[in-house]
Amino acid sequence: MHTPLICSGCSKGHLIADIDTGEIICNNCGLVHVTDSQDHARPTIPITYPTRSNAGVSNFALIYKDLEYSTVIDRANTDARGHKLDPSTLSRMQRLRTWDFRLRTDSNAARNIKQALNELDALKDKLGLPDSVLEKASYIYRKAQVKGLVHGRSVSAILSTAVYIACREMGTPRTLKEISVIANLERKDIARDYRLLVNELDLQIPLLDPMKCIVGVANRINISEKTKRLALNSMTEIIRNEISAGKNPMGLAATVLYVSCLKNRENKTQADIARAAGITEVTIRNRYSDLKRTMI
Repeated sequence: MHTPLICSGCSKGHLIADIDTGEIICNNCGLVHVTDSQDHARPTIPITYPTRSNAGVSNFALIYKDLEYSTVIDRANTDARGHKLDPSTLSRMQRLRTWDFRLRTDSNAARNIKQALNELDALKDKLGLPDSVLEKASYIYRKAQVKGLVHGRSVSAILSTAVYIACREMGTPRTLKEISVIANLERKDIARDYRLLVNELDLQIPLLDPMKCIVGVANRINISEKTKRLALNSMTEIIRNEISAGKNPMGLAATVLYVSCLKNRENKTQADIARAAGITEVTIRNRYSDLKRTMI
């Protein structure tokens, strides 16, 4: 049994053969490695045929990556071995055909998506975002575009807002201020577009997890593991006693972290923690007053 060849383009996918066309392609990124083979039925290199787990494209953002190239999606609805596609893969391919048709018939939409995805790649690198957040942000942006919310507004602002919403939904702690600084935008612009997208797209945004907020802020300003653990234990007690109800999770997390620094005699000021959390020192002082009786 031959070992499947790895794609030289993405270094992740395996090469598969399309017997009908004689092409050898990557099952992950779609890169064509060999075309017009002399013997379509007998490829000269070991090939892995697609299965339920690796057939098709799963990443929404990849649909728009190479808009400058023409695309032809065969309507035969069979895999490389001539077998009928399973229902899930067939549904995915039908969606791909729909998006491809829409983009090819609307050049403005294609250019808009291409610009947005280029900026999304830059934001991903600067913010250190996982692929799941990238996928979610591209999906939210596309929904906003289809509904006409991008028209007349800044692509960068709507995209940054989509990234912030995706971070909230996927549980990745990134503050509004942090994203606005990285995207070189005014915080109030992203906040305004955030309210717009949430209302128009009927999104249900979960609250930030205070535990993740503590870890994120502590890592940004190199707080010791001992202080971080004390802050997490204190936050657990606060949540159990329902003291956190109705309070900003990031503000509460920053305050608990500040109190833990005081207890461990770690030299971190309110200004240091507020800057890392993307809030004001006034917020920390207000929350500190609320928590003073229960924590000290």
